[in-house]
Amino acid sequence: MGMQKIVVLTGYDTVKDALINHADEFGNRGRSPLFQNAFKDHGIIFANGESWKQMRRFALSTLRDFGMGKKTIEHRILEESVALIKVFESFKGQPFENTLIMNSALANIICSIIFGHRFEYDDSTFIQFLKIINESVRLSGSFIIRLYNAFPFLGFLPGALKQIIKNREDFNREIKKIFAEFKSTLNPSDIRGFTDAFLVKQEAERAKNEATYFDDENMLYSTTNLFGAGTETTSTTLRWGFLLMAKYPEIQNKVQKEIESVIGPVRPPTVEDRKNMPYCNAVIHEIQRFGNIVPMNLQHETSMDTYFRGYFLPKGTQVIPLLSSVLRDKTQWKTPDLFNPSHFLNTEGQFVKKDAFMPFSAGRRACLGETLAKMELFLLFVGVLQKFTFCPPPGVTEKELDFEPCLGSTRSPKPLLLCAVPR
Repeated sequence: MGMQKIVVLTGYDTVKDALINHADEFGNRGRSPLFQNAFKDHGIIFANGESWKQMRRFALSTLRDFGMGKKTIEHRILEESVALIKVFESFKGQPFENTLIMNSALANIICSIIFGHRFEYDDSTFIQFLKIINESVRLSGSFIIRLYNAFPFLGFLPGALKQIIKNREDFNREIKKIFAEFKSTLNPSDIRGFTDAFLVKQEAERAKNEATYFDDENMLYSTTNLFGAGTETTSTTLRWGFLLMAKYPEIQNKVQKEIESVIGPVRPPTVEDRKNMPYCNAVIHEIQRFGNIVPMNLQHETSMDTYFRGYFLPKGTQVIPLLSSVLRDKTQWKTPDLFNPSHFLNTEGQFVKKDAFMPFSAGRRACLGETLAKMELFLLFVGVLQKFTFCPPPGVTEKELDFEPCLGSTRSPKPLLLCAVPR
């Protein structure tokens, strides 16, 4: 790609072998010019070395402290589900486009963990955050950015790159204002969220008079990593889900019948319900597989000289473990190019796990928010389908609904109008 040799790993067996059986050798984050310039080896997603290890470990433990995988976060997700359902109800079954709405719901859940509070959907700062994320995700898949990543000396070109840089500066400026407010109101005996926890850890580290990775840059970039990743991917997955339900009403009907038989029309879902709802669980997994949100994965890099499957890969080799080739591997899936929930069901209709189900990647760089994302997907998808039936807008048939994706840093549905008809 450009002036750089990149190794692409394809197929379930090869990707699994690299990321799981050779996790250390393939465990470094790759060096993409766009993300290198943006994060400068700080934060969680795009860093390497000791800084990355400490930030990831701290983020995981703090997310668990604030309820990831527990009842406390389930309660926050269900609270947001109520707010989301009210917004859907306001359209009274008329067509609407749901990108900003879904981003708002998912961003609020991660905000409640990072900052300890949620935003109203019409809050101007909140809307600006989401617009910046949306635009940057879209622009990062543009031709100019792909060209820049291949030939970094083209960084002087106007357009998409300059806009992404401006967006990043605007976003960081607003986040820093929030940090300043949190510093001035910090109470170590009342930790409100990830930001407070980081500030307390920072003070403790500085008191030792030792060099620390818990500096302002890592706080800024770890927070923006969590905010961006915690919003975009799950929101996009749910948008694929609603589009697929509108496209395949017979599958939507089966989902709703299972919801009625297990939960009923009033009681909100709980994570405990998942084990009694194999069909809903299979549909959600198939939405993730078919949606194929991060088809190229995030770039990896070999951390040492590596012999792999008969090839010598020197330390620093850039590697793309192609998730698209895993989620559509013909040796692993009966109908890889079709939306088919039976991929995750046995002949008795029970849910079955599949090793080739890797939307969160695998190994050392697997998504640290996987547990949270799975809870969000189940509770929000089931909660919304309990109250609404999705269908195309008037004058459009199911067959005419467009699956052609928008390509950015994620693979998302085009902005389409859908109707959410109250049940």
